[in-house]
Amino acid sequence: MLINSVIIILREVFEAALIVSVLLVLCQKLQLPRRYFLSSLGLGGVLSIFYARHIASISMFFDGVGQEILNACMHLMTFICLLFLIFSMGRRPYYKITVWAIAGCLSATLVGEGSEIIIYIQGFIGNEQLLETVLAGSFIGAGVGFSVGVFMYYLMINLRPRKGIAVSLVALVLISASMTTQAFQLLIQADILISQAPLWNTSTWVSEGSVTGQILYALLGYESTPTPIQVGGYFLSLILASALAVRTFNTFKWEKGE
Repeated sequence: MLINSVIIILREVFEAALIVSVLLVLCQKLQLPRRYFLSSLGLGGVLSIFYARHIASISMFFDGVGQEILNACMHLMTFICLLFLIFSMGRRPYYKITVWAIAGCLSATLVGEGSEIIIYIQGFIGNEQLLETVLAGSFIGAGVGFSVGVFMYYLMINLRPRKGIAVSLVALVLISASMTTQAFQLLIQADILISQAPLWNTSTWVSEGSVTGQILYALLGYESTPTPIQVGGYFLSLILASALAVRTFNTFKWEKGE
């Protein structure tokens, strides 16, 4: 149970920490006011608690698949916000779009990841024997996830502006594609999308339940048995986000030496 808790919480915290660190770097690189960033964090935290407390009722919506559909919507919302952010960042006419895209992405991320953590821990509150182990594993997983997020932040913030923006764009592209494949996976579970036979099985190489598998899931949306619709959605999202990222990067005016 200790290892399971470490892996589960690490995945949720790492994904949130990665997105938060990248967006915080962009706020500083683009000289955006931090009040929007902090307000979005607070809103996401409050909504995650509300979501977790009402998860039983939410799960009953849409014939018992309300949680899967709502989580898929949050992933798609994050994807859309990331596309708007990639498109608008660094362009003064689209300043408000950049701010709102960051706010929407942060809020949706914290609601999704934060509620999952709360729901997981809540499931053991009535079992004192397991709760202590689960909390210990959760603290370890959260500590590792936060540490990686802090490391990523200081790594990117200390890069020269040109490299810092480039690394941030690459991270946003990968995260946006990950959001799409995770959303499709949830919609398949909810029977909204057709279930298909997997294209391949890489579980013998990298298990989804391993630490490596969970980190790859958070960063790339890794799944050992992806369906054709997931793979197609992933690469279409990757191509679209990459095209926007290249266009945005080329619009920046860099000073000599950057």
